[in-house]
Amino acid sequence: MADSHLGGSANPPPLTVAAALVGVQGLVLLGLARVEASSLVSERAEVAISTAIFFGLYGVLLVVCAVALTRRSGWARGPVLLSQLIQLGIAWNVRDIPLLSIVLALAAAVVLAGMLSRASLEALDNAP
Repeated sequence: MADSHLGGSANPPPLTVAAALVGVQGLVLLGLARVEASSLVSERAEVAISTAIFFGLYGVLLVVCAVALTRRSGWARGPVLLSQLIQLGIAWNVRDIPLLSIVLALAAAVVLAGMLSRASLEALDNAP
């Protein structure tokens, strides 16, 4: 896909895949925020509200970063890389649930590989 604001050149495939996965991660977090907010009961209202707000803000940040990556905005690189490292830690922490752990680790590894590929680094460094 050629974007006119990028001078007609398409984003490299590793960057496109990374941005897409980050967008999916953001949408999942927004879904978790909604689930947490809907599970509001009086015994744990403070926890549900604070968790829903955290997941919601984090999800929005990741969606914004995904869009920024598609536009080759270099500022998004830091938050995305940090998020993937955190996700690897979470994957290790939930290793007793193998399927969840594998999905989290695999997604983080794919995003890290995509973000750190030479083509992606060059695209983000040479952005207008």
